[in-house]
Formats: sequence, structure tokens, C-alpha cells
Amino acid sequence: MSLLTFGFRLISKLLSLALILAICLPILLVGIMGNQPMAVPQAPKGMTYWSFLSDRVEAAKVVQPARCGWGMMLSLAALGPIYSVVYTEVAIHPHGYLAKLTAPDTDILKGVENAAWYEGPGIWWRTLERLSWTMLAKTYPGCHFRPVASGNS
Repeated sequence: MSLLTFGFRLISKLLSLALILAICLPILLVGIMGNQPMAVPQAPKGMTYWSFLSDRVEAAKVVQPARCGWGMMLSLAALGPIYSVVYTEVAIHPHGYLAKLTAPDTDILKGVENAAWYEGPGIWWRTLERLSWTMLAKTYPGCHFRPVASGNS
């Protein structure tokens, strides 16, 4: 009976550890990558993702109509995680089922076909940066953010 109890406790501890790692590792990845210079070609040299988001928050405060700027920020928060995962999958498997259902987009990375599993987080991060730039730095009719500040804040 004690061997069975030990087995259940071991499985429970391993599942708990896996859950903790599944939560903490992505947070750590975002924290580390967000402090690195962005890989988006249009971004000012040396601008980090966090300074980009800070700049876009400041831009959203003054855009008219105000709901437009905050709407774009909310769109990124709501859709960015979903699109970044889908676009990463499409980039890695361009002939897969999901790629057939996804419209062509310039934010889908090229040249990363059949990447190894450990390259996935980096591809996902670059895709998230590109999506963020597209959603928050480009000018859209009716919603005119000011250009991205060129300084490193």
C-alpha cells in the first residue's frame, strides 16, 4: 500500500513541477526577450520591446479619437497571443493544415521551415514583435498614432 501511495505522490509532485515550469518559463522568456533590442527592421536601433510598448502607450494617450489608440492596444492584448502562436506554427510548417487556412501575411516569418522544437520560442518572440509593430506602429485610416520615438527610453 505504501508503494502505491509513494507512486501517486511522485506523480503528483512531477505534475506540480511541470505546471510551475509551464507557467514560469514563458514569463521568464518574455522578461528576458523584452529587454533585448527588437528584431523588427523598422524599429529604431537598440529599441527594446518594453520601450516600444511604453512609447506606444504614450502615443495612445494623445491619439484622437482616444478610443482608437486604446482599441489598438486592447486588440494587441487580445489577439496578439493567438495570432503569434498561429503565425509561428505556419512559419515552421508552411505546408501544414493551419497554413492552408491562414491568409498570407508579412508578419509570418520566412526561412524557418521545419525548425527544431527549441527554436520555437525565438520564432514565436520575433513573430510577436512583428505583430506588435504592425498593430501599433503602422498608420491606419482613422487611427493615427504618432511615429515611434527614435530614442532608447
